[in-house]
Amino acid sequence: MTATLPLGALPVLAVEPDDVTAGPLAALIVVLMGIATVALIRNMSRRLGRLPREFPPADGDESSSRPPDDDRPR
Repeated sequence: MTATLPLGALPVLAVEPDDVTAGPLAALIVVLMGIATVALIRNMSRRLGRLPREFPPADGDESSSRPPDDDRPR
């Protein structure tokens, strides 16, 4: 036998939308994510700055090492 409660007997938690705040933990997480994003952007910019403007050609002609489009396996 299972006991069931009528719907009106369930407690209702009345929370005002103005009383709900994200809290300090959420603010800390957002700040840490912002710092991580800035650090990643700066790191990527430095790495891209180290790349040469043009790369030297590969050994041999690239078009001769690749089969024509018609003979390519599918």
